[in-house]
Amino acid sequence: MKFIILFFLTFTCYDIVAQIQIQVKTEYLGESSYRKTDGKTYQKVGDAKGSAVIYQADVHIPLSVKLNEKNRPTIWSISGRFAQARLNNRNFDEPIVTDRIMNVGLNLNHLRPLNDKWSIMASIGGGTYMPSTEFSQIRFKNTLGSMGTVFIYHLRSNLDLGVGAAINNSFGYPMLFPALYLNWKMERKYNVEINVLDGLEMCFRYDLNNIFRLNLIGEMNGQTALLEQDGKDKIFSHAYIIGGVRPEIKIGDNIFLNVTAGVNAWRPSQVTERTIKSIFKKQQYYFKASPYVATQLKIVL
Repeated sequence: MKFIILFFLTFTCYDIVAQIQIQVKTEYLGESSYRKTDGKTYQKVGDAKGSAVIYQADVHIPLSVKLNEKNRPTIWSISGRFAQARLNNRNFDEPIVTDRIMNVGLNLNHLRPLNDKWSIMASIGGGTYMPSTEFSQIRFKNTLGSMGTVFIYHLRSNLDLGVGAAINNSFGYPMLFPALYLNWKMERKYNVEINVLDGLEMCFRYDLNNIFRLNLIGEMNGQTALLEQDGKDKIFSHAYIIGGVRPEIKIGDNIFLNVTAGVNAWRPSQVTERTIKSIFKKQQYYFKASPYVATQLKIVL
């Protein structure tokens, strides 16, 4: 649950780009045992096991792009995301609530410079977080609205830091949360990128030539389902932290294909009540480490 709260905060403002970007991704998280912990002890939950397949598509479309005299952009854009998780669970004494999750979101974004050192980024939007892949089953309780503003300080030419606030109704009513932004890049033959905005992305990249690069990556991602159980509003969270090797090939001028092979280090998956106190719940359920593979196609126009 703690991860999903972070996911809502960082998901509030999509990364705003000045080009059309389309990404399609498929991920496979291998089978591992299901466990529970209170932070001190760890134990298996019977003979329960599970794996997962996630399909995801992202699109970023700039509506307006202007540069000032300092070459800093003012951008209006829209961003959309579709994610579907299929959980393949076995030997559970009781069902894990759902084996399907569908998340669909749409945001309107704005980025503008305030002066030479500061910019402001804002976003407003919403989405559906379903315990099903059937659009016909979407209900009001499955929806979330969000808005946020982040003030970004351009500390260096390759390092941006930001802080702000985000509002969403993940607990059934609007609440204000802190929002963080970090974007660090080293543009050399060896490159390092760290981005804390849409989840967490860390990458050490080596460009072998103009068409091939090798990446060492660490990422945190997840999906959420809002549902009702026993007459109570609850959240089913599915998160994962992965690390691995990601070779990438450039196809033509604007198409990139990559394959990731590595490990899913930690995959919490559980149901909690849709209340503030659930954040501080000590007992957590999770799947152990397992193999991880993924493919992704990215188009930049």
